[in-house]
Amino acid sequence: MASSTASSSASAALTSSVSAATTGAAPAGGGSRRLLLRLIGTPVALALVLLALYLWAHGQQLDSIEQRTLNYSYLSTAVVQHLELTGLATLLVVVIAIPLGILMTRKATKPLRPLVIGLANLGQATPAIGLLVLLTIKFGVGFHVAMIGLVAYAVLPVLRNTMIGIEQVDPALVEAARGMGMRPLQVLRGVELKLAVPVILAGLRTALVLSVGVATLATFVAAGGLGDIIVNGIKLDREPVLITGSVLTCCIAFAMDWLGGVAELVLRPRGI
Repeated sequence: MASSTASSSASAALTSSVSAATTGAAPAGGGSRRLLLRLIGTPVALALVLLALYLWAHGQQLDSIEQRTLNYSYLSTAVVQHLELTGLATLLVVVIAIPLGILMTRKATKPLRPLVIGLANLGQATPAIGLLVLLTIKFGVGFHVAMIGLVAYAVLPVLRNTMIGIEQVDPALVEAARGMGMRPLQVLRGVELKLAVPVILAGLRTALVLSVGVATLATFVAAGGLGDIIVNGIKLDREPVLITGSVLTCCIAFAMDWLGGVAELVLRPRGI
């Protein structure tokens, strides 16, 4: 009888606590307007910037070198390559960093945390161009080298935020879940990860923006991307080429940050 009462109390505590953490009232009118502005403001601003860039570039007297660079085929290829570098690197970071971050929050693996964090820090402690040079010496040039450098540079925010997000979950909720008879994997999926989602997504958002910036350096290992356009503008002293490559890179970075923000809004438990 006592055991049944304790189990019922634990179940009630967990249900009420998780419910309080993951549900909330509908946003007020002002909140809805701010949310709408957040959702449409960035795409509209980026569209206006790209339109202004297009009109400005077409208003310039371009020489033959600039025309070979500032055309739809060349620019679209560079943008697609840049998005491929960024997207694949982010996917690999998620596959590597989130499971590793979860593993590092378990009691059995906590002694390994300083080593894992130290290794993850190497990517950002080493200047990005220096890291690519070292990788080139060992592995040569190409897409795979750029990918290794991007993953190494972007893994830390996701790894660290995964660990922080899980560890900041109220221990009382974890104990209540265990008191209900939930297994460790069920506690992890149903309580810890669910409440850690906002922090993990914030780390992923940071990794996305970092990847966009570092991907411009992929040009130095023959991996393409918008870095080709920027470097061409610098080497050939062509201002329209340099400005176009730089503005497109900035627009992609802002777009990735916006997508990260949308993911936070969609995947964040209500009320957190």
